[in-house]
Amino acid sequence: MDSPGEKFILIDGNAIVHRAYHVMPPLTRKDGTPTGAVQGFFSMILKIIQELKPEHIAIAFDSPSPNFRKQLFTQYQSQRPAMESDLSPQFGIIQGILEKAKIPVYAVEGLEADDIIGTIAEKAKETGHLVYILTGDRDMLQLVNHKTKILAPVKGISEMTLFDEGKVKEKYGINPSQFVELKALVGDNSDNYPGVSGIGPKTASNLINEYGSVENIYKNISKLRAKNSKLAEKLMAGRKNAELAHQLATILTNAPFKYDFSDCDMKNLNIEAFRKALEAYDFKTLPKRLNDVFKADGEIEKISDKQMKLI
Repeated sequence: MDSPGEKFILIDGNAIVHRAYHVMPPLTRKDGTPTGAVQGFFSMILKIIQELKPEHIAIAFDSPSPNFRKQLFTQYQSQRPAMESDLSPQFGIIQGILEKAKIPVYAVEGLEADDIIGTIAEKAKETGHLVYILTGDRDMLQLVNHKTKILAPVKGISEMTLFDEGKVKEKYGINPSQFVELKALVGDNSDNYPGVSGIGPKTASNLINEYGSVENIYKNISKLRAKNSKLAEKLMAGRKNAELAHQLATILTNAPFKYDFSDCDMKNLNIEAFRKALEAYDFKTLPKRLNDVFKADGEIEKISDKQMKLI
């Protein structure tokens, strides 16, 4: 069993690949194969490995098969455009390089990457790990606790914001565990599901702070009606939407799939194969950065506190 305090990095593969694609220039290999997202993705991975020096790492991707949220709500994510033609092949390239590098990748039929990460993060918290989740998906803020933090890219591929419990409270006015309650009331345009019509983030935050949860809001709807009848009417009209949104927004932390922390040990990385896989796509700076991050014996190069930017 791992000693308390070891760091475990969990990466939201889909979110970070998309992030890299949209902020990087359209690079190509000599044969014309698009590689911009590939370079951006691995630049971010190497950066957080060097700065956080984790003992464990894993990457989760969405499964191409319909997930349980689609079964609950057929319009879930239905507004999202088709993937760009030059991005699709880069997912395969990235996963191929990860396989050669011996960095574990999880994709489970019927689950989103969120649920895979939520489940592994919960188990890692129980074993005393310090969990860092790299994602651009704010839904994951519900997973933040005293052992789990979110790293969210905010500018390009190099600048990130670290969300701990205090940062979530400061930005959204609620505790991380209440983030689902917020989504239940306001909905989510990016995932294409409604909340309660006429309820915005500020009103939702005030309600959550007063009543604690959506369930408790409706238990006290009579009291609320006496104070603000119009608000109560909006809540009653949107009750079904709120209940559905709550289900859709909740990330699973006990999803049934097999994983083993020993597979995620950084000592498993094959640095030489990793380097050759990067060189095969005509990258020049990434193999050099790999050398900078890892010493000759494969250990992560230590950097000073002054150099640390993420924590």
